[in-house]
Amino acid sequence: MYHDNDRSKMFSRRAMILAGGKATLMGALAARMYYLQVMEADKYAMQAEDNRISTRLLAPPRGLILDRNGIAMAVNQHNYRVMVVAEQTPSLDYTLDALGRIISVGDGERARIHKEVRRRRSFVPISVRENLTWEEVARVEVNAPDLPGVVIDVGQSRFYPLESLGAHILGYVSAVSEADLSGDPLEELPGFRIGKGGVERIYDMALRGRHGTSSLEVNAVGRVIGELERKEGEPGVDLNLTLDMKLQEYAAQRLGDESAAVVVMDIHTGDVIVMASTPSFDPNSFNRGLSGEEWKDLSTNPRSPLSNKAIAGQFAPGSTFKLMTALAALEGRDITPEMRVFCPGHLQLGSIKFHCWKKEGHGAQDLVSGIKNSCDVYFYEIARRTGFEKIAEMARRFGLGAPTGVDLPNERPGLIPDKAWKKRVLKDVWHPGENLINGIGQGYVTATPIQLATMTARVANGGFAVVPHVARDLIDEKTARGRPAPNWPSLEVSRQSLTLVRKGMFGVSNEPGGTAYRARITQEGMWLSGKTGSAQVRRITMRERETGVKKNDQLPWKERDHALFVAYAPEENPRYSIAVVVEHGGGGSAVAAPIARDIMIEVQKRDLARIAEGGTSSPPPDLRRF
Repeated sequence: MYHDNDRSKMFSRRAMILAGGKATLMGALAARMYYLQVMEADKYAMQAEDNRISTRLLAPPRGLILDRNGIAMAVNQHNYRVMVVAEQTPSLDYTLDALGRIISVGDGERARIHKEVRRRRSFVPISVRENLTWEEVARVEVNAPDLPGVVIDVGQSRFYPLESLGAHILGYVSAVSEADLSGDPLEELPGFRIGKGGVERIYDMALRGRHGTSSLEVNAVGRVIGELERKEGEPGVDLNLTLDMKLQEYAAQRLGDESAAVVVMDIHTGDVIVMASTPSFDPNSFNRGLSGEEWKDLSTNPRSPLSNKAIAGQFAPGSTFKLMTALAALEGRDITPEMRVFCPGHLQLGSIKFHCWKKEGHGAQDLVSGIKNSCDVYFYEIARRTGFEKIAEMARRFGLGAPTGVDLPNERPGLIPDKAWKKRVLKDVWHPGENLINGIGQGYVTATPIQLATMTARVANGGFAVVPHVARDLIDEKTARGRPAPNWPSLEVSRQSLTLVRKGMFGVSNEPGGTAYRARITQEGMWLSGKTGSAQVRRITMRERETGVKKNDQLPWKERDHALFVAYAPEENPRYSIAVVVEHGGGGSAVAAPIARDIMIEVQKRDLARIAEGGTSSPPPDLRRF
């Protein structure tokens, strides 16, 4: 009896403990449920809503690029592309085979599509081809019943309506590579393109704009059910350039098939009015994708169509450099303007004979006639007296030997050598004869066309350090230079020296006997003052001099001289400078000067037309002709 009572009490205690444990657990569960469903209700409701709603980025329209007169150079157009949804087709290969019989689908594209399908969910559309023509779109739509899973999508792509005209300044857009990633969410969007050259690259952040958002309702596996809200992005800023595309077109036509470059700039503001480099390329081909054959043709062409020769072509400046030698000699008081040097056709320095381009010589020459006639012996002598260190310092002041700062990528610096450079790079000393050779723009000296145009602008504007630029308006304070003020710093060169050099340039183009007299402008008020240059690319042997040097047109193209010409106009009230370089073109007076004359006539005609329409062409008062 006793034992039965003990067992009953023990059972009761255990039952109470078990019941208490259950009650505790149920209380904890109830408390937890109360906490989650009441106390944390808002939090989990928000998370549930986030799972239900998928926010996706929308690419904004890229900003337009326009010339100074509003002519469209880069715009956006509809991009028709064909997509495939893997889950909607019984066989991806079958669908691609059927599609390939309607439009071209290459093996590389098929491999990419299969790779994308493996990486993404089966209901996500995969791009097959972009930039379809309207005829291709129509063929796909007509055959839609036989193309399960294939859909046509409409987006935007960059289009360059002027094609090759201005391509080197514009650059192009292309897909984002891993090296291009900057943290902008837009760069993660499929098909998004960024600037890869020219102003498209320099001003890319301003041109691309800011993204919009689309709120989509999705189910548990991420399939889109519908769009709940849409906020369009902020379009990119339109960019106005300083270029005049009517003049750009004329310049390109005037250069023709030559491997050449021309730069025209406003000597007071730095506006680049013309920058043409030939041959050129169509930037649209980069947007749609180059074929292997197209890339081979562009990359192996000896005339380098992909290179902007105006800023990246480094050429010996030849006799155009004599302007710097003259200024250095005058400012250093190593010569006087009246000092005369007799030119018999050569100058003897030790055992070496340095020849003038005119075999019979020019006779007695002073500074102005030396420039007018481009007498090599005269400049040999003043370079010998001055020394190239002074000449190099003057050349750098006028924009040679370093990038000008123009707002374009891949500008090359050219080269103004000196003793330190030769010792550091070539491990050799500077020889006396190198003063002479480099003093006439040969030897180691190289310059780009935009540097030569800048040099000429600084001579013509009274010695002010104008800097060229191609973006006309302030588009974004972080990415754009904006329109600079005309109060450029002085180069500290005397007006007397500049006047003498400009007098020589006037003689080159406007006085009988001047090296460019046959290429003069005869219209009143448009007179042009310039300097010719012919830069040798090969050494002329003594035997050739004795038997007769072959003319340029008798030589292979690669062995012909470069033809150069720099000038400013109008002489009475200078406004524009120009530099023309024709690679392996021959003589500067015969080839480059006539091109510059014709372009400068058109430039001034356009200027007069602007004045007639109520515009202005007058430079700032403190920079007028002295």
